Amino acid sequence: MIFRGLVGGAAAAIAAATAWVRPAEASEDTGEAAGPILAKTSSIPVGGGRIIKGTWVVTQPKKGTFRAFSAKCTHQGCPVSTIRGGTINCPCHGSKFRIADGSVARGPAKRPLARKKIKISKGVIRLS
Repeated sequence: MIFRGLVGGAAAAIAAATAWVRPAEASEDTGEAAGPILAKTSSIPVGGGRIIKGTWVVTQPKKGTFRAFSAKCTHQGCPVSTIRGGTINCPCHGSKFRIADGSVARGPAKRPLARKKIKISKGVIRLS
């Protein structure tokens, strides 16, 4: 009997705490698009790109066209480190990926970089 009382009391406390937290979370609507900001469009060079926080790569293969990829090499998971000469480059084993579509330009990687969906609004690039 005592055990049931403790379990019931704990469940009620959790429900009360959850109910208290949810309205605050629901009211935090800033009106901004979903997804974190990656970069400003003006900071991404045409024909190149930027590595963002070691996690994402944002490129601009031609003026006004932006792409986003994972910064994790598909060969063995090393983070890519440079963008030069139209490729995104991994320092670990020399894999290179094209800035236009993340496809493999030079192995040993066999798969393209994972492409990420982005949304561009008012000169800001966000994950969508």
